[in-house]
Amino acid sequence: MKITSIDFVVGVANLKQLPKNNLPEIVFIGRSNVGKSSLLNKLCNRKSIARVSSTPGKTRELNYYLINKELYFVDLPGYGYAKVAEHVKAGWTSLIEEFFHNRKQIALAVQIVDARLGPTELDMTMIGWLDFFKVPFVLVLTKADKLPHGKLLAQTADVTALLSKYKYMAGIFPFSALNGDGRHDLLKAVEDHVEQKGIPSGKALIHAVA
Repeated sequence: MKITSIDFVVGVANLKQLPKNNLPEIVFIGRSNVGKSSLLNKLCNRKSIARVSSTPGKTRELNYYLINKELYFVDLPGYGYAKVAEHVKAGWTSLIEEFFHNRKQIALAVQIVDARLGPTELDMTMIGWLDFFKVPFVLVLTKADKLPHGKLLAQTADVTALLSKYKYMAGIFPFSALNGDGRHDLLKAVEDHVEQKGIPSGKALIHAVA
């Protein structure tokens, strides 16, 4: 898959604002400070497509980016930042749960995890949600360049074994936003799942939002 165009479309704070067309969606999710913005920028081969909050955990919007005029990358709010008030965390939980439950356009979720730590308890909760809602997902071990090769291989094997019980897990990809390792493989997974989901006709509707 080659990314030729990227357009920011909308920041969604209420699910009524979601785009009304049926273009496939690739959803990126992970803990605050896990490197999600860096991954998105590297994946798109741009310096700063991802909207980054100056305060970790502050962003509460689902940010939609139109890719190649035919699919969306959706950047979900980061979770797990300790200083966020409990009522705000509860609001995010409700928003994201409803999103995965109702959004039929999702072709693939990209669950991002720090390669040095492996999946945390919160990450495992999110993975459980994805599997429960029958959302195909891949796990990306970001910051892979910070581990020696042998440790990265061992971590990948351990995580593969940990997630083997999840029916909708579709792959594990070590990834480095520093040198681009894993970029090609992740884009290939995105392309494959978009093709499986199918791209509707009538692309003139792509900018329609509430």
